[in-house]
Amino acid sequence: MNTITRLAVLLVISLTITSVNAQNKEQDSINQVRLDQRIESLEKEKAKIEDEEKEILKAKISRINSQLDDKVITAAEAEEQKKGAAELAALNIETRTNIINSKIELLRRNGIDNYEFGKDNEDSFVIRIGSPDGESDGIIYIGEKTKNKPRKYDLRTTEDVVFAFGFNNAIIDGVSIDDSPYKIGGSGFMELGYAWKTRLFDNTNFWRLKYGFSFQWNKFDIKDNQFLVNNDGDITLQEFPVELTKAKFRTTNLVFPVHLEFGPSKKIEKKDYFRYSTYRKLKIGIGGYAGLNIGSMQKLKYKEDGNRIKDKQRGGFEVSEFVYGLSGYVALGEVALYVKYDLNPLFKNQTINQNNISVGVRFDMD
Repeated sequence: MNTITRLAVLLVISLTITSVNAQNKEQDSINQVRLDQRIESLEKEKAKIEDEEKEILKAKISRINSQLDDKVITAAEAEEQKKGAAELAALNIETRTNIINSKIELLRRNGIDNYEFGKDNEDSFVIRIGSPDGESDGIIYIGEKTKNKPRKYDLRTTEDVVFAFGFNNAIIDGVSIDDSPYKIGGSGFMELGYAWKTRLFDNTNFWRLKYGFSFQWNKFDIKDNQFLVNNDGDITLQEFPVELTKAKFRTTNLVFPVHLEFGPSKKIEKKDYFRYSTYRKLKIGIGGYAGLNIGSMQKLKYKEDGNRIKDKQRGGFEVSEFVYGLSGYVALGEVALYVKYDLNPLFKNQTINQNNISVGVRFDMD
């Protein structure tokens, strides 16, 4: 039995050693593939260095030429700055290339598992010349890959969220706003959207084009215990048979506004980029919008036989499907006085037209 036991133990040990050797060989093969892939990735990264530095140099030279054209600097100063920028680009190419060559040498010497220079893997870390925000030259930055995006030299288009609210009512043919069937205090509007703003000219930010999309909710609080009725396509206000505690009508639109915005701005210049800021500056926007009505609803609240009734009537009010109008704003900083007016009638094919008008405040939250 002892002989059999010893043979069994030797067999287990032999099989274990064979398995471990096989696993080691498999892991070595995997590591070699990983090493080859990492080195190939670094070689590709090295090949892009010269193109990246040339793009940065091109942007710098463009800025220098603009300053020369604007007579901010002399021709001699421009030539000196161009020479310095070219020397810096050459130095950056050399330094960055040497860094990658050192990384490749370290990987080959130590292996993929034993040495990872700066934890520079493709998923989360990167090494490059420049600070995390891309504003400084000559600094070696090792950090998250999400920061590996140099700041764009000239950002002509920005984006922001648009939010507006205020009073809402209707301009009715032959009826003054005081005699409107809709309460001034209870009728309101709200707008929520997204907008892009593009500078129109190269060397000035005075003129901008602002465009995007918005959802608009226009609400009417109906006076005098009346409600809207559709009589064969004729939309009229009639007295409700019992006392109403609430009578409101609302339209919901999806529109695409476009405004020509103008006003002063401050130019902020850094080493590798410049920006125009309208912070606390006067801004005026003139334009309009067009879009579609995507819903309408009348909401009535009243009591009947002692019971509270909430009646929501959706659609069926002959609301204009196509919505278009004029709008404008005057802002100081991010808060604006905002006006919009629908050129389309609220209800289509009516004897007397009603056109929605809104006045309120608008916030452009960039």
